Amino acid sequence: MHHHPHQNLSDAGIMPPYEAMAMYEQPKPRFIFKMPRVVPDQRSKYESDELFRRLSRESEVRYTGYRERAINERRMRFVTDCRKGYAEISFVVSGTNVQLYFNANHNPYAQEQECDFDKERGKVHLRSSFIMNGVCVRFRGWLDLERLDGVACLEYDEGRALVEDAQLCEQIDSHNQRINDSKRIYVQTPPQDVMRRGSGPGSGSGPPMGW
Repeated sequence: MHHHPHQNLSDAGIMPPYEAMAMYEQPKPRFIFKMPRVVPDQRSKYESDELFRRLSRESEVRYTGYRERAINERRMRFVTDCRKGYAEISFVVSGTNVQLYFNANHNPYAQEQECDFDKERGKVHLRSSFIMNGVCVRFRGWLDLERLDGVACLEYDEGRALVEDAQLCEQIDSHNQRINDSKRIYVQTPPQDVMRRGSGPGSGSGPPMGW
C-alpha cells in the first residue's frame, strides 16, 4: 500500500515544518523600519568623531579614477567625469575615498555651481553635499588639472542636516504609530488554545476544515 511521505512523518510523530507553522503559530504583523540616513545628533558626531575632525581641516586630495591609465588619459577622463557630474576623490591624510556628485541628475542637494572650471585657471573648484557615516557634510576644495591633486575639506552641512533631521523624526513617529496601532487591533491566540482547536474528537492530525 502506497503511503504519502507526510503520512509517514505524522505516524512517526514528526510534523513537516510548514504544517507545524499552520497549526501552532498565528500570523503576526510585520513592520519594516528603514535604516535612518542620519544619526540623531549629527553636529555632535561631526565635532567629536576623530575622522571628521581630521577631514574638517584643509588637506591634500587626489583624483583616484583610472589609476592604471596614463596621466594624459587620466587628465581627460577627470575633466570628462567632472562635466558629467561626478568624480572619485581621496583624502591623502586619512586614505578616505569619496564619490562626489555635482549636478541635480545625480545629487538632489545640488543647487549651486558645484563644479567650476572658470574660477581659477588650471584648476577646478568642487563642492558636493552628501551623507557620510550618518552626518550631512559638504566637500569643498579644488584640484589642479595637470597634477590631479589639490586641497579640500569636509564641512558640516547645517541646512541639509536640518532637512534630514526632520525626515528622521517623521520616520520614527510613523513607525511608532504603526506599532501602537497594531497593539490595539492585534490579539495573539495562546499556542495551547490553538492546539486544543486542532485536537478535538474527529479532528484528525491536521487543522479543522475551513480554519
